[in-house]
Amino acid sequence: MSKLWEKEYSFDQLIEEYTVGQDPVLDLRLVNGDCVASIAHAVMLERIGILKPGELAALRGELVEIIRRNQAGEFAIRVDEEDCHTAIENRLVDKLGEAGKKIHTGRSRNDQVIAALRLHVRSSLLTLQGACLDLVRTLLGFARTHAEVPMPGRTHMQIAMPSSVGLWAGAFAEELLDDLRLLDGAYELNDLCPLGSAASYGVPLPLDRELVSELLGFRALQNNVLYVNNSRGKFEAVILDAAEQVMLTLSKLAQDLILYSMPEFGYFTLPQELSAGSSIMPQKRNPCMLELMRAKAATVGACGTQVKSIIRSLPSGYNRDFQETKEPLLRGLGLTLSSLRVADRVMGSLGVDPQALLAGFTPEIYATDRALELVAAGVPFRDAYRRVAATLNEVQSMDPHEAIRRKTHAGTTGNLRLELAEEQLLQHEARHSERSGRVERCARELTGIAASL
Repeated sequence: MSKLWEKEYSFDQLIEEYTVGQDPVLDLRLVNGDCVASIAHAVMLERIGILKPGELAALRGELVEIIRRNQAGEFAIRVDEEDCHTAIENRLVDKLGEAGKKIHTGRSRNDQVIAALRLHVRSSLLTLQGACLDLVRTLLGFARTHAEVPMPGRTHMQIAMPSSVGLWAGAFAEELLDDLRLLDGAYELNDLCPLGSAASYGVPLPLDRELVSELLGFRALQNNVLYVNNSRGKFEAVILDAAEQVMLTLSKLAQDLILYSMPEFGYFTLPQELSAGSSIMPQKRNPCMLELMRAKAATVGACGTQVKSIIRSLPSGYNRDFQETKEPLLRGLGLTLSSLRVADRVMGSLGVDPQALLAGFTPEIYATDRALELVAAGVPFRDAYRRVAATLNEVQSMDPHEAIRRKTHAGTTGNLRLELAEEQLLQHEARHSERSGRVERCARELTGIAASL
């Protein structure tokens, strides 16, 4: 039997292809998660007397073998099987007979797919957070190295006030630390076990949902069985919203790097090996990866909008519309991860030209400093402002290094307090390490192998 719901009639081929969609391809990413969740479910079924000990052992062995085959690229999902859940159960029935037919007891494909997605997303978010931490670490190192390198500050793209490369890089590091807090929230929301909710209404069997949740290393059980299905799509939207915030940070970083690496600015230099060329202009070194980063930020945002648009008008319980939330979720997470890795590669090899930066310190950049010198001498600020504005051509240059050192209040060029961001980084790293260890430990205890989800 190919389909779990197959009955005594043939399914129209056009309708089959339309309803199956991209699941046979997308679900290859969920195979490991589904197998790990199935092992935990089987352990519970054995505890409540549905499976015999020998059947549990056989199921565990075959599910582990499926994981191995999938990791080796040898597991396939046929269109007529629809998804990984059907393909896995078909293999279990084919190999183990009655034991394979028992594995679905007490669950529906509804809670099964949600469980596989949450396990996969949990691992994906950990990988994403790890990449984000790497970039924060790189940015903070860059900020420390160039803490006292003067850089023209700009508003409205015009010369504004003296700034520094350290302030610029530190700003992005602190922004990403805030983005990590959003990713943490999305992780906590996703880290709820859905198994045992079945088709949204539970089953008349003594399922031990708490045991399954504990075996899979979830932080808690998602209690209300109807809410489990109602939360599908909503959780995905929250995750993508958090990912979009990361991408918005990266988009601004990319735009700055594109702008400040232009020959007309020359503040930064992008390594040749990271720059693409032109098919017609021999001299070109194009920041294509940064331009695409800007565009991919829009794509990730669109993924979140797509999910929210799909679920906006759905009634309670399972609806097949949910299937269409899978692709934007996986795509958005994948684009965010690759963008973080690219940004880290760029920042880790970015060149800084102090002389080009100093060339931007034209006398007008000190106008505000001169007005505040008058304030310090007792002139009311508004009078000082107007006096300097009326004599801009008389504003004299200062030592750029001295100008950035003079600002010593919290978070300014002369007092970056990078140690505060470094302390936050350590806290995030400790939490990330604890979560990663728990996930890996639970997967290994269930499978006996390194079952990457």
